[in-house]
Amino acid sequence: MRRKEKNRPRFVAFFTAIVVIVGIVYAVGKLPDIERNYVYPEKYRQYVEKYAAENGLDKYFVYAVIKTESNFDPEAVSETGAVGLMQIMEDAFDWVQYRMGEECAGEEYSDLYDPETNIKYGTYLLRLLCEEYGCKETAAAAYHTGRGNVNSWLGDKDCSSDGKTLENIPSSATGHYVHKVMTAYEGYTNLYS
Repeated sequence: MRRKEKNRPRFVAFFTAIVVIVGIVYAVGKLPDIERNYVYPEKYRQYVEKYAAENGLDKYFVYAVIKTESNFDPEAVSETGAVGLMQIMEDAFDWVQYRMGEECAGEEYSDLYDPETNIKYGTYLLRLLCEEYGCKETAAAAYHTGRGNVNSWLGDKDCSSDGKTLENIPSSATGHYVHKVMTAYEGYTNLYS
């Protein structure tokens, strides 16, 4: 009897090790699915792809902005009053709506809780910023803090040596935001491309 009892801890340890190894192999095999579904989801795909294409944007850049802004919550409201998936402020809504013209007649700021409407406005705004700045990082900075701040930073030799690219973002919040967007963009691109 003693011999069986002596071997029991070894058996339990061996069995536990096998269960752990099988669990790890299973989890590693599921990592791409976990990343796709939880870390880098493609929610609202039909709207993201439609409006990214209409505005000549990389859809993964749009997903990265949505993930960073609201983590795909269409009801999100920031402390500053930005709303929806792409966290659009009312003054940005008015600015974009004016540029879109007849296409947006009758739409109101409260319509930005609708995912399609929010993505339509957000991608149009991103397009304008990408065209103006020619660089995703600078466009993301302007999306976060506004064109006025970015334009003043581009005019500051401590922030931009060429007046076109931000080498130094003086706002830690905006710097952190740009880093998060570009990290998410890299994650989407690596996972789906």
